[in-house]
Amino acid sequence: MKKILISACLAGDRVRYDGKRAPLKDEVLSRWGDKGLLVKVCPEVSGGLKIPRPEARIVNGNGLDVLKGMAKVLDIHGCDVTSFFIRGAEYALSIARRFNIEVAILKEKSPSCGAHNIYDGQFASHLIPGFGVTSALLKQNGVKIFSENELDQAALYYG
Repeated sequence: MKKILISACLAGDRVRYDGKRAPLKDEVLSRWGDKGLLVKVCPEVSGGLKIPRPEARIVNGNGLDVLKGMAKVLDIHGCDVTSFFIRGAEYALSIARRFNIEVAILKEKSPSCGAHNIYDGQFASHLIPGFGVTSALLKQNGVKIFSENELDQAALYYG
């Protein structure tokens, strides 16, 4: 059976920017995990960022804009961390290609993995429609992206 890419934080790994765990408990994920179908990735850590790390947001756009060089990813101190996010997205894509992955379950609101919504870049917890850098790159390369809130739809799509 084909593998499914999943944000490592959703799988329970301690990779979040704040160093905390955020595991997602769900019957669908448990079933896929028991079958060995899940391939975990944290693009931010894979891109070279540490745990914990300053919170980061996409400024002046979304993940696609970052890939086009029209927006940046800045941390809460104003440091440009765009290159780490792009490197992490490229790593996630290499994993998807290696395992012939067509479906990904990614962490909503994340500047890397946001599937439908991301924060607006002002560090005020205001959401806007858009997607993270990794989601954008995976989408461009034919991977179907689902958030942790869409596991039922992902299960229907995956089969």
